[in-house]
Amino acid sequence: MTTRTHLSSHSKELIIGFDQPFTMIGERINPTGRKLLAEEMKNGDYSRVEKDTLAQMAAGVQMLDVNAGIPLADEPKILAETIQLVQSISNLPLCIDSSIIEALEAGLAVYQGRALVNSVTGEDESLDRVLPLVKKYDAAVVAISNDETGISEDPNVRYEVAKKIVERAQDYGIDPQDVIVDPLVMPVGAINSAGLQVLHLISRLRNELKVNTTCGASNFSFGIPNRNGMNASFISMAIGAGMTSAIINPLHSEVVQAVRASDVIMGKDPDCSNWLVNYREAVPEGTGGRAGRRARRRK
Repeated sequence: MTTRTHLSSHSKELIIGFDQPFTMIGERINPTGRKLLAEEMKNGDYSRVEKDTLAQMAAGVQMLDVNAGIPLADEPKILAETIQLVQSISNLPLCIDSSIIEALEAGLAVYQGRALVNSVTGEDESLDRVLPLVKKYDAAVVAISNDETGISEDPNVRYEVAKKIVERAQDYGIDPQDVIVDPLVMPVGAINSAGLQVLHLISRLRNELKVNTTCGASNFSFGIPNRNGMNASFISMAIGAGMTSAIINPLHSEVVQAVRASDVIMGKDPDCSNWLVNYREAVPEGTGGRAGRRARRRK
């Protein structure tokens, strides 16, 4: 079985799937932990959002996460305005990211295309509020593998929560292919078995539940040094286990390189074409062709 989640902007389609290249979702349009960005967005200044949008596009992401979670601010209004701005300068599909149902609806109401909603949990209240909204706007949804009991350290419990969400989504007429499960990446600095746990869970989600998966990849390295190196290794192994997308910071070149190399290794980059486009060294002017090769042989 080949699972495919179809998403789109106003002019560009994206497929997340088992047989597709890995999808990088840019994380930068998020005021959490960014005081200056939060203050600017709260005051209606989206100049930094515009810069982050263009920088992430240049870095090669296929999708952008948009979050407007600012304390004591009008999140529905800010999220809708941010989505409209981003869609005016980018053709990438968007992941609309909020824990506030009113903000999600405000964002979906102005969005042009088929969005990814981030997110729903296994809590009954979350399921009953978010899933009808996902169905109403014909979106796909990220399913977070925690419920009323919190986040379990047992990957088998997290699998059962994911299964519950997929089944409840079907009750609302949402196909399993439109549920992308976040297995919850735990920080390896705090839980030494976090890597083994999540790799096992990703494999089960792919092979047994047959759903696409995503995560906040940088969570894995929280609190330890050389985070980019650790994140690059983690994401490579997660892709090998079956993960199909992740929310990343694409301005960290090590992580982007790890994703592109994994696509080559997994047979998702025919003839290494994407790798070559991004990393082949340019031939210095005047050294191409046979004359250039003769010059290099004489050196």
